[in-house]
Amino acid sequence: MSEKFTYMPKGVCSRQMDFEMEGNIIKSCNVTGGCNGNLKGICSIIREKSAEEVIAAFEGITCGPKTTSCPDQIAAALKQYLAK
Repeated sequence: MSEKFTYMPKGVCSRQMDFEMEGNIIKSCNVTGGCNGNLKGICSIIREKSAEEVIAAFEGITCGPKTTSCPDQIAAALKQYLAK
């Protein structure tokens, strides 16, 4: 059974991240705002991956002078989801 959740990223151009999860597996991801093509690609790549795998790959990535990035915020969203 899948579960949907929404995350509001902080410190990046994207405004909203919507996920559909089946346990710890990402079934879908959709990001509103930000670099459209890049984020569609990222969401496609993480489909069917475990949250832990994506967190390990994305956590700590920065964007230009920012201390975070959309991939880092995806990791933050997944950490929040796993902690619930």
